[in-house]
Amino acid sequence: MLDHAITEKEFGQFSALVYRECGILLPPTKKTLLVTRLSKRLQDLGIPSFQAYYDLIVQDPGGSEFTQLLDLISTNKTDFFREPGHFEFLKTRILPELRPIKRVRIWSSACSSGEEPYSIAMSVMEGVDFPLQWDCKILASDISTRVIEKAASGIYEAERVRDLRPDTLRKHFLKGKGEGAGLFKVKPHLAAMIVFRRLNLMAERYPIKTPLDVIFCRNVMIYFDRATQAQLMAKFQRHLKPGGYLFIGHSESLQWIDHKFRYVAPTIYRNEA
Repeated sequence: MLDHAITEKEFGQFSALVYRECGILLPPTKKTLLVTRLSKRLQDLGIPSFQAYYDLIVQDPGGSEFTQLLDLISTNKTDFFREPGHFEFLKTRILPELRPIKRVRIWSSACSSGEEPYSIAMSVMEGVDFPLQWDCKILASDISTRVIEKAASGIYEAERVRDLRPDTLRKHFLKGKGEGAGLFKVKPHLAAMIVFRRLNLMAERYPIKTPLDVIFCRNVMIYFDRATQAQLMAKFQRHLKPGGYLFIGHSESLQWIDHKFRYVAPTIYRNEA
């Protein structure tokens, strides 16, 4: 018989592990969420307690079960063109600045199920006169392997694309037929612009060798404390070109964080280094 009640000690162990490895805070108010999302995993594995599951995670040399844990506790709510002002700024301010070189490098650092990087790609396609003449590369990363796989497939249910303009949908998506009825798949011209990778923002170094023009990091810092936020900003600053732009979420602010970015507009900052 499985006992999936969690003790204060066990919750503290999980909370410390997730913070240490990912920078994500799990305060006591998240205890019910943790129990709810992990109970089925314990049931499937036949593990009798949270302590036994914690021991399994920390003894796993490959870290595969910890990745499963992160997938289960991650919240991945997103939409196409969420916070639309950012995409408008990309089209009307950033791309014109880069028109002389026709080259842009963008990182969607918490891409979830892919709506953000595909929205970026659509914005580039629609924001320049001759997109095929541009060299555009988008790195899309997330800590969750589950959502990265979903994003890389480029397949979405009809309800996920229902708010896109009809002309945008026709231009950038293929409509499924037969067994695929009710599904939409991004067209190859969008998919070719994006590389999907699993990446932990708490890693000491990122596998990014080319300086970036834009970083999207939206609705991520709300899970971090100020010290972790400051560390993340320092890493982003190193990877952004001088004059490069950072977008954060509308529920976030850099006001109380030590950073070297210049405020441009609400939730938009520029690297002044």
